[in-house]
Amino acid sequence: MKVAVIGGGSTYTPELVNGFLARHEQFPLSELWLMDIDAERLDVVGGFAQRIVEHKGNPFKVVLTTNQREAVKGASYVTTQLRAGQMEARRRDEYLGLRHGLIGQETTGIGGMAKALRTIPIVLKLAQDIRELSKPGTLLVNFTNPSGLITEALQRYAQDVPSVGVCNAPYNAKIGILHLLEKRIGKTIPEEQAELLTLGLNHLSWHRGFTIEGEDVWPQVLEAYLEDLKSDPEPEWNLDLIQNLRMLPNYYLQYFYNTPHKLEEQKKWPPSRAEAVIEIEKELLKQYADPDLVEPPAELMKRGGAYYSTVATQLLNAHFNDLNEIHVVNTRNNGAVSEWPGDWVLEIPSKVSRNGIVPLPTEPLPPVCFGLLAQVKSYEILTVEAAVHGDRAAAYQALLANPLGPLPENAQAVLDDLLLTHKDHLPQFWS
Repeated sequence: MKVAVIGGGSTYTPELVNGFLARHEQFPLSELWLMDIDAERLDVVGGFAQRIVEHKGNPFKVVLTTNQREAVKGASYVTTQLRAGQMEARRRDEYLGLRHGLIGQETTGIGGMAKALRTIPIVLKLAQDIRELSKPGTLLVNFTNPSGLITEALQRYAQDVPSVGVCNAPYNAKIGILHLLEKRIGKTIPEEQAELLTLGLNHLSWHRGFTIEGEDVWPQVLEAYLEDLKSDPEPEWNLDLIQNLRMLPNYYLQYFYNTPHKLEEQKKWPPSRAEAVIEIEKELLKQYADPDLVEPPAELMKRGGAYYSTVATQLLNAHFNDLNEIHVVNTRNNGAVSEWPGDWVLEIPSKVSRNGIVPLPTEPLPPVCFGLLAQVKSYEILTVEAAVHGDRAAAYQALLANPLGPLPENAQAVLDDLLLTHKDHLPQFWS
């Protein structure tokens, strides 16, 4: 079986390779193709990946290529972890936000919009290549941020190519809640017994339930979480917020619920997060180039993305082996939340089997959450239209719809700055 990784030069790749190695008996991978347009970086990361696999007895072959069509030809699964414009583009996104007093983070606000505009045409071209060259039913698994927004584009403009958006944040939340409960009861809870009930959009979701072997333990989770909040000198969330909502917001809701604080943090740059990651990656790539290194270094965790390999390989394994497992993914609603539009891509618990990704019937979020979610979804849909058609009017409207966007009087200046800042990566707006 062949799996293609688009963006194989990512420093995350060695962790992904370890995930495939850990599940090789269940997931019979024969060829792992790593594709990247940066040949020099691919040589370093890919060479390290090949040494890792060789050290484990070569259970599968690692192939390196700069040719996307060659990578996806005959693939059973294609995963994306690409970054259009590389880390320098992320740095520009961040400072674009700073210049205009807006959030520049890579998945929310103006930064997330800029990244989506660059990335959507690339991923849709990938879908076209899969349609032409891969096996029938090949699943495209998108990890590229903003994951939900990219998946929205795929579900609207490449519906004939099966796709799903995946993020490690829900899995991190699940593990965090398990640790919270384990500390409380003094014993380990097997991960496979637990299920997180969550709903929203990628990086805009609310966790509102948790079961262990089908038993609802959410009251205990909330009680333990509130106790920790009360004792924390620098709590993640305002105590009144959690007591009122009776839900745990995804961390990225800090950008919406605590925008002034996040804007103040930006004023302390440099270094921005991109600049910090650039330095981390320099050190990682230096280590990856060491011919004696055959295991991912501990410094990889500084890069972020904890449990990335677990989330990726668990999903592919569940799909291939028809396990009917429940995973929190980004997929089209299709009536699972009957009160909401069926064509919206949501982050929602879904059953994963050989037949595909099926979202589970779910109660809608309360109005206090839905108002924000609907506004952000409007922004996402407008951003998709802008990216696909090079539509400047849609891009302007997306800025207005985004709760983290500029005032109307500043919107055109922000849009002009965005398009000029990334002109080389946004040809659809300049043709």
